[in-house]
Amino acid sequence: MAGNDPAGLPDEAFFTPGTSSFTEFLATHRPGLLPTRPRLPEGVRTAPDSYPHGTTVLALTYGDGVLIAGDRRATMGNLIAQRDLEKVHPADDFTAVAFAGTVGLAVDMVRLYQVELTHFEKIEGIPMTLAGKATRLATMIRQNLAQAMQGLAVVPLLAGYDVTAPDGGRGRIFGFDPVGGLYEKADFYAEGSGSPYARGALKKLYRPGLTRREAVLAALQALYDAADDDSATGGPDLNRRIFPVVASITEDGFERLARTETEELSHEMILRRGDRPDGPHAAP
Repeated sequence: MAGNDPAGLPDEAFFTPGTSSFTEFLATHRPGLLPTRPRLPEGVRTAPDSYPHGTTVLALTYGDGVLIAGDRRATMGNLIAQRDLEKVHPADDFTAVAFAGTVGLAVDMVRLYQVELTHFEKIEGIPMTLAGKATRLATMIRQNLAQAMQGLAVVPLLAGYDVTAPDGGRGRIFGFDPVGGLYEKADFYAEGSGSPYARGALKKLYRPGLTRREAVLAALQALYDAADDDSATGGPDLNRRIFPVVASITEDGFERLARTETEELSHEMILRRGDRPDGPHAAP
């Protein structure tokens, strides 16, 4: 990002006081580095199977905080483009973002979002509030509107632990639409092609005050239901030992579950499915 100085030194923009938003800084001084920059000529729409797309991600609150999870499959039309895609990422110590939609754009947007939060904290001297983080992400999605209208949509899911909220309500979930609309979700939410089936599963399995283990099993059951009815969503792959990514966010911060734990609980869930293929029923 150095300027035109032949010595390779940063130009004056790097020493001029300005916004605490790194995204706005790039938009002003180096717009070509933004992942939301136009990639197709105006009026051109990409075919739906031209680029890998991520599918199902979900989040749910539980007794200690909030859980966020995603399957591992990326598709290009009727083809499986990748079997072990990482769709869940930490944004900072107390926030995580998962994504559905165009994989290449989504990964770049997540990386820029991570820098955005770090930059804000360095400039302002305090972390951004959770509501502020959600608003910033909505702004970044809105900047991608032109590409979303061309078929290159990115739809993230944001989960975080709000240290300023009253006890019992610190796990929070935010959903978005492709044009940057922001919606806070109560209890649970899912996004992506398999989300209707995942939300249906969570609707019958969710209850306030779940333990972390119960919440993980509910997430795995929901992703299994999504994979059962949506060909773009990948279920646990026992032969390749590929399992969903699951992470929790509590007062201790972001923690990705170890693969051994996810694998153990996935085996337990599948074993239960042997007795009840349609999954557990809602508690009476």
